[in-house]
Amino acid sequence: MPLALLALAIGAFGIGTTEFVIMGLLPEVADDFGVSIPTAGYLVTGYALGVMFGAPLMTVLGTKISRKRMLMLLMGLFVVGNLLSALAPSFGLMLTGRVVASLAHGAFFGIGSVVAADLVAPDRRAGAISLMFTGLTVANVVGVPLGTLVGQSLGWRVTFGIVAALGVVGLLGVAKLVPDMPKPEGVRLRHELAALKNVQVLLAMAMTVLGFGGVFAAITYIAPMMTHVAGFADGSVTWLLVLFGLGMVGGNLVGGKYADRALMPMLYVSLGALAVVLALFTLTAHNKIAAAVTIALVGALGFATVPPLQKRVLDHAHGAPTLASALNIGAFNLGNALSAWLGGLVIAAGLGYTAPNWVGAVLAAAALALAVLSAGLERRERAAGTPPAGTVTAERPTVATH
Repeated sequence: MPLALLALAIGAFGIGTTEFVIMGLLPEVADDFGVSIPTAGYLVTGYALGVMFGAPLMTVLGTKISRKRMLMLLMGLFVVGNLLSALAPSFGLMLTGRVVASLAHGAFFGIGSVVAADLVAPDRRAGAISLMFTGLTVANVVGVPLGTLVGQSLGWRVTFGIVAALGVVGLLGVAKLVPDMPKPEGVRLRHELAALKNVQVLLAMAMTVLGFGGVFAAITYIAPMMTHVAGFADGSVTWLLVLFGLGMVGGNLVGGKYADRALMPMLYVSLGALAVVLALFTLTAHNKIAAAVTIALVGALGFATVPPLQKRVLDHAHGAPTLASALNIGAFNLGNALSAWLGGLVIAAGLGYTAPNWVGAVLAAAALALAVLSAGLERRERAAGTPPAGTVTAERPTVATH
């Protein structure tokens, strides 16, 4: 695999760290600014909304320049946002910094996925995408726990300062290692928008929302579930999340490897198994060992869907994949927000802390149903010998991989 993927993975590591580390530092931030925990929670919500709206916005703005230069600009925006967060004298400016940093998130992964796929042969594209996303998954194993520890020991501002420094390393890596990749000739915003008419692209995005939503329905409420149901001590939640992160790393790599061989079967297996494991989580949550194993499995099965879904979007939006790829990253965050809301509803209804697992199981099962539907429509299109609606035929550039 090209060294350029290392630069993309470093950027992904920084982005993944800043996205999730705030969850472990909310009490410190709330105390520092004199706000309540729910108010401090806007730092999480604001980031997610920034990703959703920033992904298409930044991608559209980037249609006029080369992908390498856009990746560099996005990392620069990420650095500015985290520096603003680290130095913010007020909560409002801290929130602004979070939103600024989030604007780089979706477009970086969206454009980065296209770049990663173009760096390798067609039969290795999902593997290349998964290597870039490894930075995000490793962030949950290393970056988030260490960032939380540093923030609790030396102050949360130090954590965001370190994350900004990671962004500088990622920017320099992109500048040094990613080859010049000029904007494809003949591709305009209307080509990118036309790709969204493709039913297969929309179905892949819907699978992303539902499938990954299934994961976060359970993980969002993992702390009260493990402490109140499984009987873990409060301090055990950190290493349980490390298990979740290790599962993410493994699932992401396996998903990338097998998606290049059999994409749809990989989706069937991962989504089907995810639905079953989430349903069983309502039972295994009552036993410490079983709960710990289940958490790792949820992480593995959830992230095993990421490379195949991202590759499917790229495949069906060929010729103008950038906006669709970035929007699919926004779909992950939409799934996170939707599932967290639904999980909160069932808990508020008095169904208990394990009830979100049922929500997740239903969402994953719905994603599996869409996968079956998508494959059926694809077979019908092939049998009819007609291209899918919304297919964009703009020519992809040939990119040197040296």
